[in-house]
Amino acid sequence: MSKTTIRFDGLTLGYDRRPAVHHLSGEIASGSLMAVVGPNGAGKSTLLKGIVGTLRPLSGRIDVSLDVRSRIAYLPQAAEIDRSFPISVYDIVAMGLWFRTGLFGGIGAKDRTRIEEALSAVGLIGFERRPISTLSGGQMQRALFARLLIQDAPVILLDEPFTAIDEKTTSDLLALVKRWHHEKRTVVAVLHDLDVVRRVFPETLLIAREPVAWGETKGVLSAENLLKARSMVEAYDPYAEACSRNAA
Repeated sequence: MSKTTIRFDGLTLGYDRRPAVHHLSGEIASGSLMAVVGPNGAGKSTLLKGIVGTLRPLSGRIDVSLDVRSRIAYLPQAAEIDRSFPISVYDIVAMGLWFRTGLFGGIGAKDRTRIEEALSAVGLIGFERRPISTLSGGQMQRALFARLLIQDAPVILLDEPFTAIDEKTTSDLLALVKRWHHEKRTVVAVLHDLDVVRRVFPETLLIAREPVAWGETKGVLSAENLLKARSMVEAYDPYAEACSRNAA
């Protein structure tokens, strides 16, 4: 039996006490390769923020295994990353070492080798000193995937990692996702491209603020379920009564 890495128990997440995800219960097994899909406004990104701990539940629980709680690698949407910050490709990749070295920890020879290997794995050798402000969208995403490699985390959360990047970059980065799955890491990705989901991700959670279906991708992404999800989001009332937050 697979070990559970993440468990949801009657989970409700939201902003200003208004639910964005609610009534979610279920488990993500260790080593899962799972897509989270749904219409715009379905709560997909909110769910990842709840898992990583930046958003506290309004009610219910998220339980993360103790052995991975402090070792979750999280890649937010590109829009949440400040590209104007004056930092080089090398330095942004090296940030993946912070969980081990701390903010002011030194980078040794072994660490430099790991950084070089990560840059090579994403095709950015020669870009080390380039400011991130000069990178294309695809190059920036390659650098962020290199940082994920350096983190060497057992759980990896990806929020729309292939949006607005070229086909070659998408293919190369999907190869890394498959590699992580082969290494028995738990990968959860918010995605819009259902063809990619069907081709690469064996498990899918379809949400529309509430769970619509969760399980084997082929069954989850039925025309009936997708229509139901769209209808549920369109029917959502943003002025519904606010939830009370758990005291815990």
